[in-house]
Amino acid sequence: MTQVAQERSIPASLRFVWLNAWFWTIAPLVTIVYVIGAAAWVVLYLAVTRDRRKTQRVIRRSISHYGEIILKCPWPLVQVKYVDYAPDEAPPFVFVSNHRSSSDGFLMACLPFECVQVLNIWPTRIPVLGLIAKLAGYLSPREMPFEDYLQAGSKLLAQGCSIIAFPEGTRSGSRALGQFHGSTFRVAMHNHVKIVPLAISGNENIPKRGSAWLNPGRVVVSKLPAVLPDRFAEMTPFKVKTMVREMIRQHLEKQAA
Repeated sequence: MTQVAQERSIPASLRFVWLNAWFWTIAPLVTIVYVIGAAAWVVLYLAVTRDRRKTQRVIRRSISHYGEIILKCPWPLVQVKYVDYAPDEAPPFVFVSNHRSSSDGFLMACLPFECVQVLNIWPTRIPVLGLIAKLAGYLSPREMPFEDYLQAGSKLLAQGCSIIAFPEGTRSGSRALGQFHGSTFRVAMHNHVKIVPLAISGNENIPKRGSAWLNPGRVVVSKLPAVLPDRFAEMTPFKVKTMVREMIRQHLEKQAA
């Protein structure tokens, strides 16, 4: 390696070390404090109101606030930008996002709406995370018959709560866009609600798949204009998921150009 190359690599190495040393020191502390504080607040709120629906709204908002704090922890070495291309649209929505990294779930805190995420199996089996997800009403379609998933999703949408799904089913770990599963699209079609594509870029190495280490970078979460129910009323679920996937793909390619 030349001396010039060495000089260029040192700042990058220092940024990497500083980012992970800082993040993995502060994020666990924030998590512990927030879980304890939020749990006490939720218990007190439920005891006073005795309203399960309002309490779930508080839990979901608390999860979103926690995500916002975690997203700020690695700043300025990791910067997150949220772009809303249709800010006047009103919920509820079925959000459909590409899935590049384990940080995608935290990035959903950018959305200023009451939301429930669709989870894979493994997050629901982590003791504390699984309990919080259950209390918040998060959905795990791989652990229930589709009719139960449809019923649970329909109830949430009727309450005005949006649903966030990652229809690739697992993290791609790269810029490649995997094939979409159709179950969440069927929920949207059954309830005649708007489908909103989300395009996430820049976080495929924050962290890399199979690693806990973050790399400095800039992440963009793009909320694209909604696909209205009238547009997909006569379409099959396969055609709907193909259309939405293409919208996300085109936006990501345009960003990368």
